Formats: sequence, C-alpha cells, structure tokens
Amino acid sequence: MPLVNTKKMFKAAYDGHFAVGAFNINNLELLQAIVDAAKEEQSPIILQASLSAIKYAKINYLKKLVDAAVEDSGLPIALHLDHGDSFESCKMAVDAGFTSVMIDASHHSFEENILISKKVADYAHQYNVTVEAELGRLAGVEDEVNVSAEDSSYTRPEEVEEFVKKTGVDSLAIAIGTSHGAFKFKGEPKLRFDILEECEKRIRNFPIVLHGASNIPQQFVEMLVENGGSMSDAKGIPDELLRKAVSLAVCKVNIDSDLRLVFTSAVRKHFKTNPSHFDPRQYLGAGREQLKQFVKEKLKNALGSSGHAKDCM
Repeated sequence: MPLVNTKKMFKAAYDGHFAVGAFNINNLELLQAIVDAAKEEQSPIILQASLSAIKYAKINYLKKLVDAAVEDSGLPIALHLDHGDSFESCKMAVDAGFTSVMIDASHHSFEENILISKKVADYAHQYNVTVEAELGRLAGVEDEVNVSAEDSSYTRPEEVEEFVKKTGVDSLAIAIGTSHGAFKFKGEPKLRFDILEECEKRIRNFPIVLHGASNIPQQFVEMLVENGGSMSDAKGIPDELLRKAVSLAVCKVNIDSDLRLVFTSAVRKHFKTNPSHFDPRQYLGAGREQLKQFVKEKLKNALGSSGHAKDCM
C-alpha cells in the first residue's frame, strides 16, 4: 500500500483508545529498527523527520527510504514533517511527498499562530496532506527546538476550540508538562492531566498530540555510562503517565530521545566488548537490534497500538 496521511489512523486510535507512535528518523538503521518492530507488532506508525534530520540526510533520501519501508512492510505508514518552522518548510515537505506536516508557530502570538497554521492547512489539504499545529510551548532542547523553562507555557484550554475552528488543522499538539530532550524533570515527573481533560471536552473527537514523551529508560542510561558515555540526571516520562494520557484522547505520541539513547548505548557497548570491530554493519547492527526490541515494547505496552494496523488501512 502507498504512504497514508494520519486521518484514518487517528480516527482508529481515538475510537480504539490507543496512540500511534511518531518516531523520528535520521538514517537507515533507525528506520529499519522502527519498521521491523512495527511489522512484528502489526502496528501503524508515523515516521517523522525534523528539519535537522532533513539537513543531515537530505529530503529525497529520507523519502525514498520510507517508500522502501512501506513496500517492504505493507504497513499503514505516514511520513511527517516534525516542527516545521514556517509555511515554506511545510510546503517543501508537501512538495517532496510527505503525507503529513507539523507547523509549529507556537512562538508567535495566538493570532499569528492561527494565520500561519491556516495558510499551511489550506495549502497542504489541496494535496491530501494532514496538518498538525501546536498551541502552548514545550520547554527543552532538541534539534531546532530550544525553549527555556521561562519561555514555556501550558496550553490554554479556552483557546483550543477557536484555534482548531479557524485554522482547519487536523490535529493539535498541546503542552501539559512534557518537554523536549532527555532532561525533562528535576524532581518528580508530573503532567497536567486537568488541561488535557479540559481540552478534550472542548474539542471532542479531535486528535490530540503529545510531544516530548520519551521515557529515557534508566537501564539504557546506565549502559551508556558504563560504556564510556555521559548522561547524568536524564529523566523522562514514565510509561504509566503516558498510558493515562493515551486513555484521554491522545492519538499521537512523539518519540525521539529514546531512540537515540537506546541505539547509542548498544553501539557503545559493542565497541567496548568488541574493540577489534571496525565494520559499520557490526556496530550499527547491534544498535538496530536493540532499538527494534525497545520499539516493540513501546508499541505494545505504552501506546497500545499492537495489532491495530488493519484498522488503519
């Protein structure tokens, strides 16, 4: 089957009380690990590329890799632009064959955010491309996203209905206390489920997106450190909080930092235990296999999307 947009998979997720994992890709091995895991779990997935990933790997390379993944797996897969920062960047992705784009104009005023998001939606919908926008600002640092705690802000539920109606976007990323990167919390992880519940009441049956949702599993932090890495005080979103968010109308969950951590910890361990190896297929293969097993567990136990591929076709 060809690449799909997110419309059907989000309806299935909302009705079935699961979330679709949106996994950031940068190279072949990350993509293979994610897709192979989804194939074994028969789960729909979103493969997403940031502007930094596009700069690193080139947009045509990424598009062709994802086309190959669709052909090989037979899964419903959407190719999504993560954190497009302008109309021009979203247009670039639409024109390159992406089936979903995010316009992140959350750093602008509410009124300007509406105008920019609507412009993107009007253009993308001509090509059957779905559009995600963001209301509220997540703190953290990851790729082109760099928002201090002082500049972050929770989503205001009283604004979501007007925003969705005036922009015509297909899904909405909200800020409830998650953050980008691997260093999300200094104390106990907490999410504002009251904001999520109020947003859901105001925009019933509308897909809500959670960014900054990596778990930062401590066993992989320890593996990375034991094998020469440095990652002190890294802390993410516990899976039980993620499962609660999914039960409250979150249809898409973004995962990036976990992928980097899991993959790199396996590569570091491989180098330490196999100092004579210099073939990239050996150490990248170790990273790919460990990441595949991690993604399988995430799809099954945190997102609940295993077995739902057929519902999104």
